Amino acid sequence: MKIRIKSNAIRYRLTRTDVAQLAGKGYLEEKVDFTGQPLVYAIQLTDDSALSSAFKNNAITLFVPRFMVSELTDTDKVGFENSAGQLHLLVEKDFTCLDNVAEDQSDNYPNPLLQKTI
Repeated sequence: MKIRIKSNAIRYRLTRTDVAQLAGKGYLEEKVDFTGQPLVYAIQLTDDSALSSAFKNNAITLFVPRFMVSELTDTDKVGFENSAGQLHLLVEKDFTCLDNVAEDQSDNYPNPLLQKTI
């Protein structure tokens, strides 16, 4: 699971394993340790109808409706987004990059644009 934060936008990118674990366990969490002061970023399933989020105790939590995770698991749907006040939220599948990168991408989704470049 990766996050990207820019201005008032938070974007979560999920690998195949992330989506499967979220569907099975209902919760994912990662953390960055800033010299003893961790920043936690997490995703939690909800029965709500739209993406929402919270920032509490140095933790950013994205609340994702169950139906969205089912669609990510069972369909070609790429992601979902919502605006919560000034904050723009996005959760999406993490695709392999089209250019060469050193990062391990073996668990990423196949990039749909790859077929267009061949």
